Amino acid sequence: MNQSPQQQGKPDLPAKSGMLSDLVRQLRLVWRLYWDSRVPLWVKTIPTAALAYVIWPIDVIPELAVPLIGALDDLGLVLLGLTTFVNLCPPDVVQEHMQAILGESGWTVTKPDQPGPPPEPKVIEAPYTIQPEKDKPKDPQP
Repeated sequence: MNQSPQQQGKPDLPAKSGMLSDLVRQLRLVWRLYWDSRVPLWVKTIPTAALAYVIWPIDVIPELAVPLIGALDDLGLVLLGLTTFVNLCPPDVVQEHMQAILGESGWTVTKPDQPGPPPEPKVIEAPYTIQPEKDKPKDPQP
């Protein structure tokens, strides 16, 4: 299956993942990548410039002249800058940070071009005991 460069290496997220949680996850990814020393300095200028545009007093479409559209151009430019930043970061570094972010929630990242079945899960052997369920009513005897 052919995938675009933007789709390669992206994790398979659950279908119930909400827009707000996706936004928070992406912002966490950008934050982690920005402070990673393996990301080139010139790439780090992209989100810095996008945020500087938002606070710069001179604007292409002023918020006071056209209130809704003036805010949307700022939002669009920031989103474009952050997306470009993530796409220009080294893919293995992005993958590592996304794995760490998703690992905190119990999700896993799989590469779409990874051949063969997924690796077997690690088995931890330890003694265990079965505890009786206290809240479950017992079945009546016939």
